[in-house]
Amino acid sequence: MDTGKELNYRLYVQRMNGFTRLPFASEMSKYMDIRDGDVESVKKTFAKVRKNFSEGKGKLSDDPIRNVRYHMIVSVAVIARVCVAGGMSHDEAYTLGDIYIRKADVCNDYEGILDIFDEMRTDYAKRMHELRKSNVISLHIRKCIDYIYDHLHEDLTVKTLASAVGLESTYLSKLFSKETGTTIKHFITKAKIDTAQNLLKYSDHSCSEISFALGFSSQSAFISVFKKETGLTPRQYREQYYSSADKL
Repeated sequence: MDTGKELNYRLYVQRMNGFTRLPFASEMSKYMDIRDGDVESVKKTFAKVRKNFSEGKGKLSDDPIRNVRYHMIVSVAVIARVCVAGGMSHDEAYTLGDIYIRKADVCNDYEGILDIFDEMRTDYAKRMHELRKSNVISLHIRKCIDYIYDHLHEDLTVKTLASAVGLESTYLSKLFSKETGTTIKHFITKAKIDTAQNLLKYSDHSCSEISFALGFSSQSAFISVFKKETGLTPRQYREQYYSSADKL
């Protein structure tokens, strides 16, 4: 199916109507809050979004109830993958998503689906909060990991992290390796590449947008690191694994 003409038409209509999509960095930060187990931020964010839910979002259906249901399904798909990348078991993340999708499927009330949407996001965040507490013993390392996920868009260094958690750089590096089984540098790289994989698989954001949002110095640097970690370039990865919303 050639979608070129329809795409151009819809883009034109959006421009004429002054429609602006939610900025990529803002969208990404909402998913990172869930992955980080930041329950309070997740609750506050959705409370604000709920007041004007359709703002900055694409129109997936002319029917308001189906539209909000489809948006929730897309969100569940991304959240499940993001949480798996953050350490949640594959079966738990996907089965939990199935439960909430089935709840939304039998709900024919707009506000009711938004309630399920809110419950789903909070549930994942709470589970990630407990998971991260149990996986890492040291308060300093928990704070360090929190800082990494909160600042994936930056060029993170051991010195920056040490300053953020109040430890000396060399000591933090040794403690981090001891408690996580990997170096800080590799943990940061893996966190960024895991996030990039999810975005390449489940979003339409370009490689350059993803590269910029994850704090890489250039798109070529992003491509190089991505290929080293996955064996594929970002473009090859998307071509192989991309799942559009209609496949959910």
